[in-house]
Amino acid sequence: MSSLASVNFLVHDIDQALAFFTSSLGFDVLTDETSGGRRRVVVAPAGGSGAALVLKPAEGDEQRAAVGRQGGGAVLFFLETDDFARDHERMLAAGVSFREEPRHEVYGSVAVFDDLYGNGWDLIQPAS
Repeated sequence: MSSLASVNFLVHDIDQALAFFTSSLGFDVLTDETSGGRRRVVVAPAGGSGAALVLKPAEGDEQRAAVGRQGGGAVLFFLETDDFARDHERMLAAGVSFREEPRHEVYGSVAVFDDLYGNGWDLIQPAS
């Protein structure tokens, strides 16, 4: 095995989640197709590499309860950038809610933000 291709990302509404990922985070839409009555939407950071997110509508009580808590309250996703200041400013302007001010750690520049459902993400520019 050589890579993790994609991860299901539980959502309440595909169109709402798609708008957040494309408009607020600048993700690209890799797939948006309907087959057999089911819609499959896959998004990933623009021009990036690594795992994509499959926007999966929550089905049933257990999945609906997990939306926004997919990491159990911990930061679950790490969005890597090559220009922290640029992307942080763009995300703020797009209305993304950061939990903290940017900080500079030995491993890089980082700030925790919430997605539209409250899942924690790190925006991080690794130290060179």
